[in-house]
Amino acid sequence: MTGLEIWLLAIGLAMDCFAVSIASGIILKRTQWRPMLVMALAFGLFQALMPFIGWMFAKTFSHLIESVDHWIAFAILAFLGGRMILESFKDEDCRQTFNPASPKVVFTMAIATSIDALAIGISFALLGINNYTEILSPILIIGFVSFVMSLIGLYFGIKCGCGCARKLKAELWGGIILVAIGLKILIEHLFLQ
Repeated sequence: MTGLEIWLLAIGLAMDCFAVSIASGIILKRTQWRPMLVMALAFGLFQALMPFIGWMFAKTFSHLIESVDHWIAFAILAFLGGRMILESFKDEDCRQTFNPASPKVVFTMAIATSIDALAIGISFALLGINNYTEILSPILIIGFVSFVMSLIGLYFGIKCGCGCARKLKAELWGGIILVAIGLKILIEHLFLQ
């Protein structure tokens, strides 16, 4: 792969992180740098780790991973999105607010948005990337781009969602976005490959 192809691949992989970050930023409502950095780091780290893991185990497990990766991503995103949608319909007094910055949610979203990167790691092995020095550059670029796009998405979501989040039921729309991303992953793998 050329350098340009790797950067374009990294941008494509980061789109799910970007969309989830926008939805999370709408819910956060104000700039909080620590949770924003933690979320962006988690997204970047998992986007970098998953291709490495996929690359390492490609020869042994590729047939198992390829057959279920889209279902795993869909299930995780649909669960999180469904939970957000349900929370949006509860009365303000009795609802537990969905916190996209909680460690459990960040971890789950980071895994869900990086499942595609696992498949990319498998394809790296199939393309003939054979040693650690060859895989290092692509995974660092993928992680960096995902980190930056996650920060941008969070900031954008906070700034655009701040004034109208209550009126527009930010949790509802955030949940719809997560479910839509899950459906996109599922449809791409089932019908467009």
